[in-house]
Amino acid sequence: MANRIRVDREASGSTMRSRAIPASFFACSAALLAVSAVLGIAIGTTPLSWTTVIKVLLTGILPIEGGFGETEEFIVWSIRLPRVLVGMLSGGSLALAGAAMQGLFRNPLADPGVIGTSAAAACGAVSVFVAGLAAHSALWLPLASFVGAFGAGLLVYALATRGGVTPVATLVLAGIACGSLFSAATSLLISISFVDWQVAAEVMFWLMGGLDSRAWVHVWIALPFTLASSGLLLACSRDLDLMSLGEDSAQSLGLDVERTKQIVLLGASLATAASVAVSGILAFVGLVVPHVVRLILGPAHRLVLPASMIAGAGFLVTCDILARVVHPPGEVRLGIITAAFGAPFFLWLLHARRREMGAV
Repeated sequence: MANRIRVDREASGSTMRSRAIPASFFACSAALLAVSAVLGIAIGTTPLSWTTVIKVLLTGILPIEGGFGETEEFIVWSIRLPRVLVGMLSGGSLALAGAAMQGLFRNPLADPGVIGTSAAAACGAVSVFVAGLAAHSALWLPLASFVGAFGAGLLVYALATRGGVTPVATLVLAGIACGSLFSAATSLLISISFVDWQVAAEVMFWLMGGLDSRAWVHVWIALPFTLASSGLLLACSRDLDLMSLGEDSAQSLGLDVERTKQIVLLGASLATAASVAVSGILAFVGLVVPHVVRLILGPAHRLVLPASMIAGAGFLVTCDILARVVHPPGEVRLGIITAAFGAPFFLWLLHARRREMGAV
């Protein structure tokens, strides 16, 4: 009897710990996201105190007196809040897409660009710069990027599917081939645009990623696609858990494997397109963040997917803060900051996997 009581207590304690870790992670991630958002609004060429930022935000929501000037209100609502929101949407979308792709391919080295969407988005954006359309309307650049990314996802899926079946290995190979093709097209457009140095500079700045000059129009462009993609991918959390067992095992458990692939690829393409369309190419966000989340919370996608969204949003906003403070009064391109974090982690991940394979 005493042994049984002890076993029950140990099992109960283990269950409580298993529940406490996700709850603590979500709470800490949400708190860090809130802090990074406030700091992201406060820090800039015209610094604001965090109390002023909170007062401005509250007076915009609640009918209370503020005690601040019109300049502070304009800076918060018209300049920095849209930038922070775009960063949150982009980071959350990339991390969510990365988590879904890692689950689909059963590989922690997978990221949103594995099916060529990032390269196609870059090609669409560069074509807008070269054609001179970006100077006429702020909508051309994000729309062209979105069309390129989403179109690449559809193209890769069509090329990899035969007889209603889409092998994962073929999907990866088709993604690599299409990504290389779009990268070559981008390089061609860049080489042509070097006759106009202003266009060439705009192209290179966009390819390095950034949130500078983001406005509310970019928030409204990214928001509906982010919501749609998150809805699709979060609904597939159980299906991705079954896919982790292998396609044959998942199918034997009643899962429509091909339909799951279609939904996940559609959601990941939408999420990647929404991010790249408003923030440019940001490397490693979709690789690093979901992998770290998976290490902490385990493989269950009902936890990994939403946690990756929150952590990715906070991570990108934090990187954007660093991009502004590393070399004042100018800004380091955001893609450089994310690569500085992501590349060492990627090398460590490769080393760890090589050690695991050597141990086996």
